[in-house]
Amino acid sequence: MNDTFLMLGIESSCDETAAAIVAADGTILSSEVASQMDIHAAHGGVVPEIAARAHLDAIDMVIDAALTTAGVGIDAIDGVAATGGPGLIGGVVVGTVTAKAIATARGIPYYAVNHLEGHALSPRLVAPVPFPYLLLLVSGGHTQLLAVHAPGAYERYGTTMDDAAGEAFDKSAKIMGLGYPGGPAIERLAAAGDVTRVRLPRPLKGADHCHFSFSGLKTAVATRHAALADADDDAEPADLAASLQAAIADCLADRARRAMNRFATTHGASILVIAGGVAANRAIFTRLEGEATEAGFDLVVPPAWLCTDNAAMIAWAALERRQDPDGLDFAPRPRWPLDPDAAPPPGRGVRA
Repeated sequence: MNDTFLMLGIESSCDETAAAIVAADGTILSSEVASQMDIHAAHGGVVPEIAARAHLDAIDMVIDAALTTAGVGIDAIDGVAATGGPGLIGGVVVGTVTAKAIATARGIPYYAVNHLEGHALSPRLVAPVPFPYLLLLVSGGHTQLLAVHAPGAYERYGTTMDDAAGEAFDKSAKIMGLGYPGGPAIERLAAAGDVTRVRLPRPLKGADHCHFSFSGLKTAVATRHAALADADDDAEPADLAASLQAAIADCLADRARRAMNRFATTHGASILVIAGGVAANRAIFTRLEGEATEAGFDLVVPPAWLCTDNAAMIAWAALERRQDPDGLDFAPRPRWPLDPDAAPPPGRGVRA
């Protein structure tokens, strides 16, 4: 293999336009992100049409910035990878078309990367994490537990039946008037709250499977927030935020514990990786750290910047299979499950 192989990664699946240059040995030469957070904050969440337009406006600038920071020209790039799904299709199309144009103009290989696989393989970019390992992917759009056997080889243990954990944070924050993004706002407010003052449900806690459900929790937050205006209710918004954060942490810990038991039965106690934006929440990290220690698992969490959407993980996922590029006829996918053969949760459909 050519150890000087440089991969340009492009990420545009939601509200971040990102580009990165990563070398075959894992050296991150650059990682640039243009955030749309301020644009969408006014709407209380991501508006797909606005996001697609913003990606189109920013993508050339972000790629140029990544090349400049890396100190290389486009002629030094040996391969180009872009998120091919899942995600908001308008943004995915922008990244895909751009990557294909670069690959065609330069005559270099093109890689269509599953956004979820980018998260799944991200810990191997910064640490020697051996296969197989257990992954808890917990973000704004996805909450899944998967056994990661190798690039392209995933066994899904559980997924969300409705809202993802990050959605529960964002939608609850909107109900409480805390703005977007909701996760960090809830975490900041929760720091001043009393977790014992508000009782909230723990959906599916103790169930005999590894699936998640957070929609009912969001509804309970809405009901209790409305009650805060009652003069007889002495709870504060900070107490509600603390209780919500604790409820989500309890649900994630309960499902992760069951998944670790299942994984250990086949593979022995190994490594639990937490990836995705919600992994940056300290209360959730602490709760899962305790569960992993009790189960005999090592806990690995990529740096916070690598847990949120970024292009370095997209470049790395392509490098993990760089001898197997994709054809230029690849079609972007709004849904793209890592384990297409996994059975749906009982009584529900599947969110990919």
